[in-house]
Amino acid sequence: MTSSVQALILVGGKGTRLRPLTLSAPKPMLPTAGTPFLTHLLSRIREAGITDVVLGTSYQAHVFSDHYGDGSDLGLNLTYVTESEPLGTGGGIRNVYDELTADTVLVFNGDVLGGTDIRDVLSTHERSGAEVTLHLVRVGDPRAFGCVPTDADGRVTAFLEKTQDPPTNQINAGTYVFDRKVIGEIPAGRPVSVEREVFPSLLAQGRHIQAHVDDAYWRDMGTPEDFVRGSADLVRGIAPSPALAKPCGESLSLDGADVASDAVLIGGTVVGRGARVGSGARLDGAVIFDGASVEAGAVVERSIVGFGATVGAHALVRDTVIGDGAQVGARCELLRGARVWPGVQIPESGIRFSTDV
Repeated sequence: MTSSVQALILVGGKGTRLRPLTLSAPKPMLPTAGTPFLTHLLSRIREAGITDVVLGTSYQAHVFSDHYGDGSDLGLNLTYVTESEPLGTGGGIRNVYDELTADTVLVFNGDVLGGTDIRDVLSTHERSGAEVTLHLVRVGDPRAFGCVPTDADGRVTAFLEKTQDPPTNQINAGTYVFDRKVIGEIPAGRPVSVEREVFPSLLAQGRHIQAHVDDAYWRDMGTPEDFVRGSADLVRGIAPSPALAKPCGESLSLDGADVASDAVLIGGTVVGRGARVGSGARLDGAVIFDGASVEAGAVVERSIVGFGATVGAHALVRDTVIGDGAQVGARCELLRGARVWPGVQIPESGIRFSTDV
């Protein structure tokens, strides 16, 4: 079955919520548990037996092709289609129509970390005879998401925007199965939303949209908080990925990382290639990119430290994003959503939230 299926991954977004990290690289290429985030998704697709993948790119499109080439290293055949202007999810899907040769097309948002077996979603699509199948996940608090109610047979009955009183806890997980002919019906050459335009239009026509509902691991990696948690979940084996040989436990130190013997690394921390962690440092749920340094006695919690950046001795960095090459001076305190832009240098004790130095 899967040999007649193509996958399409939409990776055109600018990743503005993750700035400043996405100033230098597209969000799907940021290192997550030691490998570009997109590699985890590509590995899941390959594990499901699908080898023909189209990447719908826009922002910094060359970064993807420079890294993956034709995809042969991952056992894939990769094709790239670049949007000259942002077209939305629906428009992005329509934009690659000419590259789609399979009758069944599996579409992914490129910033979702998921654990669902892709073959199960395809089976639901085939078994139900639907023209479009949506992957839905059940969440504890659906108010922040669009909700998708279904009938007793699992057919989608409506698409609801974010609401304070959701009728269901089933949300759109950002994975779709399309019959190719339906993609051809999407208006070409202009921005189109699948949630606001394509799916409601199909329902209004009485067309069959099926749901595949489960409770599998799912996380939108769009914010620093979610990015940190997703990376930690991969390291700890909570989120599955064929790109990781095995769960690593509380931390993962990559090739060439220099970690002091008395440093504490917990909470799914990742220390990148050639990065350095000094004596007595404490890293809890930290994502340290390649070549960065965390000096002696520093504390980094639930934060991302960009490529080649430095966190000075006895600094406290919590819920913060530090851009590439930035230098945070000794005994600084960065808390509660602080963001340091690339190359910025903060002097010793230059920013604090408390008075004691």
